[in-house]
Parts: sequence; structure tokens; C-alpha cells
Amino acid sequence: MSAVAQKKILLGVTGGIAAYKAVDLASKLTGCGAVVKTVMTESAGKLVGAKSFEAVTGQGVYTSLWEEPGGFEIGHISLVDWADVVVIAPATANIIGKIAGGICDDLLSTVICVCWGKRVLIAPAMNDNMWSNPIVQGNVEKLKQLGFAMVGPEKGRLACGTEGLGRMSEPSDIIRAIEELLNK
Repeated sequence: MSAVAQKKILLGVTGGIAAYKAVDLASKLTGCGAVVKTVMTESAGKLVGAKSFEAVTGQGVYTSLWEEPGGFEIGHISLVDWADVVVIAPATANIIGKIAGGICDDLLSTVICVCWGKRVLIAPAMNDNMWSNPIVQGNVEKLKQLGFAMVGPEKGRLACGTEGLGRMSEPSDIIRAIEELLNK
């Protein structure tokens, strides 16, 4: 039995082209017995639809800081309280910078700010030039020092047509990283 079975996973999806792989990740996690809720940024919604995540997880998708979860719950706090682990896949340079800078200007960045002390796994995905930017690398190091777990990125063909370091890790590798995080 997988370590993710019966675990509650909050999947954050950002506007990187690798967002299509996040649908596969959500499907595989659900297939392993996890309960997956998805938070999508507005940019992610330009690349993949919320209905795809709803179809593979059987759970709702959250896209706005102003959605009402029901009752008197505060959405971004109740989502974090619900989750055993939070996974951001793909994690763009933008969301990594927001997290490192404490910026909370959408639902996902606000959720992550509430996650202090929670298990959070970040799966970066971006162009290799963006990944190697010293500012991005500084933000990644800051997040690692603060206890955020990372998986990837991998070397391979990128959306821009070049080969380089910046591909989001495969869903199976992300699931293994989640299992390791849960076993800590």
C-alpha cells in the first residue's frame, strides 16, 4: 500500500506549461487512494481546465481567494487545516518568488503562507534560463532553508523547444517524494 493512501493532498497548480502533467499527477494520486483537492492560479486556468481535475479526483477545485467553502470557514485556512501535505506542481519562478517574499495576492500564495509548519513539496518547472537565474536560485535556497521540500526540476526537452534543466519531475517521481515527506 502506498504511503499516500488515505492521505489528504492539496495540489497547487500554477501557470507553467507543465500544468498538463499536474492532471496526470492528480489522477495517479487518486488512484493510489489519496484524496486530492486542487487549488489553481488564474494562469493555470489558461492552460488546463478545472473540470479535468474534478473529473480525475472527484473533488472540487478552488480558484479564488473569495470563494466561500461553506459554513463559516475561511477558505485558505480550512484548506490548509484539511491537508496532510501540500504539493505545488508545477511551481513556476513566479510562485517560488511569491513564497520566498511572503507575497499573498491570490488563493495559492495565501494558502502557502498559512502552511507554516506543514509538509510542503515544491516541484519547479520553468525555462532553463529562468531556473538558473541567481534570483530564482536564491529564492529556492531560501525555501529549502525554511524547510520546504523540493523535487526536480529535471533535464530534458522544454516547452520552448530547447534542452535544459527545468522540466517538472514526472508524476511517479513526485509521488515518491510525497511518500518520503510523509514518512519523515
